Amino acid sequence: MLTRRIIPCLDIKDGRVVKGVNFEGLRDAGDPVELALRYDAEGADELTFLDVTASADRRRTLVALVEAVSRALFIPFTVGGGIRSLDDMRRCLEHGADKVSVGTAAVRDPALIERAAREFGSQFLVISLDIRRVPGANGPRYRLTTHGGRETTDIDAVAFARQMADRGAGELLLNDMDADGTRDGFGHDLNRAIRQAVSIPIIASGGAGELSHFADAVEAADVDAVLAASVFHFADLQIAEVKRDMASRGIAVRSPAATDEARRPVEELS
Repeated sequence: MLTRRIIPCLDIKDGRVVKGVNFEGLRDAGDPVELALRYDAEGADELTFLDVTASADRRRTLVALVEAVSRALFIPFTVGGGIRSLDDMRRCLEHGADKVSVGTAAVRDPALIERAAREFGSQFLVISLDIRRVPGANGPRYRLTTHGGRETTDIDAVAFARQMADRGAGELLLNDMDADGTRDGFGHDLNRAIRQAVSIPIIASGGAGELSHFADAVEAADVDAVLAASVFHFADLQIAEVKRDMASRGIAVRSPAATDEARRPVEELS
C-alpha cells in the first residue's frame, strides 16, 4: 500500500518563517532552524523550505540558511524560491537540499525541466504550481500564477502539469492560492483535476485547518502527500495526531518516531 507523506512547509521571508492568507498579510511564525528541528523530531516525512520573496525580488535562494536548516535534519529536504538555472539547483544541492522546487522559472522556460532531469534526475525535481481559479462556462478554470502568486498568467494549470510530467518532473506541488491560509480545507476539485492528468506524485497544499482535512485530501483526490504550514507552526495540530487520524481511516502512513530508521506504520502503534 502506498504510504502517504505529511510535509510541513517553511515559508521564508528575511530569514524568518512567515505565514499569511492567500499569500498576503504575512506574519512571523518562528525561526526556521528551530522549526526544522521540531518537525524532524515530531515525525514529519519531509520538510519543504520556500523562499517566498526570492522570485519577486529577482534574487537567489538564501543558501546559507538552507545549509543551516539542512544540518538540523535527518529527513528529506526540498528547497524552492528564486531557482532559475541548473547552477542554482546545484548550489542548493551542495548546501544540503535533497530536492529543489521550481516554479516561476519552469513557467518561463519549460525546457529547463528537461535539462535538469537529465543533469540531476527526475527524483530531484519538484515543480511548484501556484494556481488560482477563474470563472468558466462549465465551472472553474485553473490558471498559473508566478512570482509567489503576484502575477497571474493565462496558462492552463492542468495542461502545464501534464507538460511538466512529460518533461521529466519527479512530482508536483499544487499550491491552491484561493485556499492558502484559509483553514477551510484543501481544494479537492483542483487536486482531482491534476491527479487525472498525471501519473507522477502530487502534493496538496493550501487550506489545512482541521484534523480531518488531511485524510480528506487523500480520499478525495488520491494525493501522494499533504503539505501544511500554519496549523503546525502555531501548534494547532501535531504531526503525530494527523498521522494517527489518517491511519484510523485506513490510509498508510509512517510512524511519527523520532528517527527514520525506527518508523513503522502508525497502525502498529495504535
